[in-house]
Amino acid sequence: MTQRVAVIGAGPSGLAQLRAFQSAARKGASIPEVVCFEKQANWGGLWNYTWRTGTDEHGEPVHGSMYRYLWTNGPKEGLEFADYSFEEHFGRQIASYPPRAVMFDYIEGRVKKAGVRDWIRFSTTVRWVEFNEESDDFTVTVHDLEADHVYKERFDHVIIASGHFSSPNVPEYPGFSQFYGRIVHAHDFRDAREFEGQDVLVVGSSYSAEDVGSQCWKYGAKSVTSCYRSAPMGFNWPDNWEEKPALVRVDGKTAYFRDGTSKHVDSIILCTGYRHHFPFLPDDLRLRTANRLATADLYKGVAYVHNPQLFYLGMQDQWFTFNMFDAQAWYVRDVILGRITMPSDKQALMADVAEREAREEAEDGTKYAILYQGDYVKELIAETDYPSFDVDGACEAFFEWKHHKAEDIMAFRNHSYRSVMTGTIAPPHHTPWKDALDDSMEAYLRN
Repeated sequence: MTQRVAVIGAGPSGLAQLRAFQSAARKGASIPEVVCFEKQANWGGLWNYTWRTGTDEHGEPVHGSMYRYLWTNGPKEGLEFADYSFEEHFGRQIASYPPRAVMFDYIEGRVKKAGVRDWIRFSTTVRWVEFNEESDDFTVTVHDLEADHVYKERFDHVIIASGHFSSPNVPEYPGFSQFYGRIVHAHDFRDAREFEGQDVLVVGSSYSAEDVGSQCWKYGAKSVTSCYRSAPMGFNWPDNWEEKPALVRVDGKTAYFRDGTSKHVDSIILCTGYRHHFPFLPDDLRLRTANRLATADLYKGVAYVHNPQLFYLGMQDQWFTFNMFDAQAWYVRDVILGRITMPSDKQALMADVAEREAREEAEDGTKYAILYQGDYVKELIAETDYPSFDVDGACEAFFEWKHHKAEDIMAFRNHSYRSVMTGTIAPPHHTPWKDALDDSMEAYLRN
């Protein structure tokens, strides 16, 4: 009997998994029946932009955290697919920091070429997954949202590729319920022009705080104030951007900070992170991990140690993205195809997790974290037929990126890097980032 594999999510991780199986089939391998469930009406995950917030057209929680005018916050040379370059897709090399529409087109181009769309059931959300001890398989309960039909199917393996940047972590501060302005989490942030002329407070000091604040600055906020719990971002911000210690409370339209200072603010944007959230999984299958490089309870970062027939993709804190998801997907595929044999002893699986955690904790620092994840990508691709690429070169692009951000946080996207897949250097973009107000693909690709 043919094995059946369920993939939950058709974002970059889920699409990587479909591409991995399609690649094996194209080379003559006999593959399982693969069914991908995607709650949105189209593929792309977070890159599939929607104006909606709160709930979607079916009353489901909106998955996407994407906003207009987003450009990648890291160079494309660090995330390029090893089997489908930007040059192959666009017919030429493009600048190093594409906006969302360009990235979506690139992601879509590979899976269109692979011909895997028929494997996906769109507008279908997974309601529940349970493991059947006697039959050694899973029962997956899904809801076809268009037909409003709930049904169950059985699968030998389940691969969770639903991401971990869609369920916001929303803190409460004294005075929020009486605040006179807008309070929004970055998950529901859609258009920086909404905050034009305003004094904006950004709560947080990680990548979303950096980028959401930059978007507001770019599109005409009167001022940006960002506040931090542990350490400031520390960049050389423009004159109308200042960093403050942690927010303590708000009163009317006044925000008070830990250092005793205060600031008038019109709107508050919570860039306070996301939770790993799997409401469709029971306790014995549900991953519980912090956002870190060495995820808890995942052998090789993908196989759930408490049930190795269950896999998770893309659950790590990420420097590498698309090509790391590929490395994971190819590895998972080869485990399912029997090409890779995992240890049968649970203690051995857990020892792998412990070793990765200990290695991550051995040293603190950005450069170490980049190299750590680079080594992880190398480790996985060495065990499969995923095309080898210059991972060290990708790490170097990340190092340059960090240096350019430290030089000028509002101009780092004007730099160019060398593709580790094709060896060519990206051309400079025709317009400096701060002046490029149109994020459409047509405007970006204009010569």
